[in-house]
Amino acid sequence: MSDTRLRVALFGAGRIGQIHAHNIANHPQLELAVICAASPESAQRLAERYNSAAARDPNDIFTADNMDAIVIASPNSTHIELMVKAARSNIAVLCEKPIDLDLDRVRANADELMGAHAPLMIGFNRRFDIHFATLQKRIAAGEIGRLEQLTITSRDPAPSPKEYVLTSGGIFRDMTIHDFDMARFLVPDLVEVSAFGANVFSDYTRDAGDFDSALVVMRGTNDELVTIINSRHCAYGYDQRLEAFGSDGMLSAENILPTTIRKSSSDCTDRQDAVSSSFLDRYSAAYRAELDAFAAAVLSRSSTSPSYFDGMRALELAYAAGQSASLDTPCAYRSVLLAGDTGPMPRTRANSWNSSAESIPDCLRALLDSLSLPRPDPPLLPASWITVGSQGINGARCRRCRASLWRCAGRGCWHRGDDR
Repeated sequence: MSDTRLRVALFGAGRIGQIHAHNIANHPQLELAVICAASPESAQRLAERYNSAAARDPNDIFTADNMDAIVIASPNSTHIELMVKAARSNIAVLCEKPIDLDLDRVRANADELMGAHAPLMIGFNRRFDIHFATLQKRIAAGEIGRLEQLTITSRDPAPSPKEYVLTSGGIFRDMTIHDFDMARFLVPDLVEVSAFGANVFSDYTRDAGDFDSALVVMRGTNDELVTIINSRHCAYGYDQRLEAFGSDGMLSAENILPTTIRKSSSDCTDRQDAVSSSFLDRYSAAYRAELDAFAAAVLSRSSTSPSYFDGMRALELAYAAGQSASLDTPCAYRSVLLAGDTGPMPRTRANSWNSSAESIPDCLRALLDSLSLPRPDPPLLPASWITVGSQGINGARCRRCRASLWRCAGRGCWHRGDDR
């Protein structure tokens, strides 16, 4: 490690890379040593702005013996390769979300990267927003009693360009993933996901097989209900709010306005300034606080949060939401340690229920085949245990606990015939 400031290499010279470059260059404990990007010209221009060096070959950075940390703001497909090289070189990492768009790849590298000796942080910067962080601390302190409901609202001011949508991985892995991490920040253990997607204003988003609007409802192990509301556009600006409702009260974090001035006159009451129109304005302080936390972790060689595990869990929730929205069904999600379970899996025949299991009625066979839960022995919820109401399959309930079939399965009740 350097004797004075920590030497940091930056990967990426795009919009997010420029934010990190500015923050690193102005941090009292960090030195922006070198910038590497897919476009050598962009890397050179950014390096000249901050009196840094530009590198064409990423390997030159990892073979240098005086690099303390890297910040990864390059395309998603490069994240894991760069993290692995850094871990093997004992270099600390701050990596933008998501870890990768491919969940299998994220899991395949989990053991090595979660066991890295150097600190590794995932860039869910909203955890470092002073308003959200304070809300989390006050919930944890019991200020509103038992948390019952959490509502996360996140709406972009304008749709992303068509070219971006085509490579983004979809709204759940690109946009909502921030909200999945915020949900876990406040409700760590989530067991069930129901998601709904809509196409209401963007034709090119629909043509790309993505949604421009989404709503996600999740359930925690203590029956907390978490709602996420997303839209790719918002006429009044960048809408970022949290509301936590508990047994003893409610906490809310509202949109940040340029001033607190309100105007009332003959034609208006309590008129305020417009909401910020950019995430750069709304979360500029959070990016700086995130970098502060990363620098402190590198100097102390301590653990980081959000961690690789947090990034993987957020991506699993994104996958579960995508499955739920595309199939119009809830998805059971059991939040367990990596060593004990692989989390939600793709709905394939290899992971489906045995459709010939006795006592499962034909009307529910397709439903059970779509679930990705392990098949118990004897079969879960035989016909005599299931009540199919006026809503058909969607109204199926367990006769023993009266819970919906979805909730019963998601909570792992695993009722057996001899328990009747």
